[in-house]
Amino acid sequence: MAATPLSQNPHRLSDDRENVLEVAIGREVRAFRRQKGLTVAELARMTGLSIGMLSKIENGNTSPSLTTLQTLAHALSAPLTSFFRRFEESRAAVHTKAGEGVEMEREGTRAGHQYNLLGHIGANASGVVVEPYLITLSEQSDIFPTFQHDGIEMLYMLEGEVDYRHGDDVYPLKPGDTLFFDADAPHGPEVLVKLPARYLSVISYPQAG
Repeated sequence: MAATPLSQNPHRLSDDRENVLEVAIGREVRAFRRQKGLTVAELARMTGLSIGMLSKIENGNTSPSLTTLQTLAHALSAPLTSFFRRFEESRAAVHTKAGEGVEMEREGTRAGHQYNLLGHIGANASGVVVEPYLITLSEQSDIFPTFQHDGIEMLYMLEGEVDYRHGDDVYPLKPGDTLFFDADAPHGPEVLVKLPARYLSVISYPQAG
């Protein structure tokens, strides 16, 4: 299968402009505009600002006056201080040592299914919440009922073998296999082929607004 070029470079170093106040303000203005379903032209008509000026603000290429920011805040029904949120907030990291994940009880969990939450970052600048779990199925594991929840999920098989259902399809998962899917469809391990089985489950979903 031919490789598809990625739109993001994970090794790219952020240039200095990404830490500048103007860029942080511009990103927030764009985010609020899109949240309201407005085009740049529509926001220009609402505020009396030119399309060119709005584009410069959203791209961080100009330093808007306080009066301009107040006008935008009123048009977007947003607190003025929210435009500075990305500039002021800290970026979090969670380091979980081997064997120190928090054991969790997830709704629908059955006997013999162990969930260890490997880290959690709540409200953050990305607007996405990610929950990484290490899941272990033992010899005494019950057959799993299917889960359904919001978000996207990725499984990476570490040990053992399971036949994993997603919607109407069943996928045989062996060590090194990955399954990436929309978690809104019914899913879960249906046949425990070789135990013990361990796999990583990484779930991502939009954070509550």
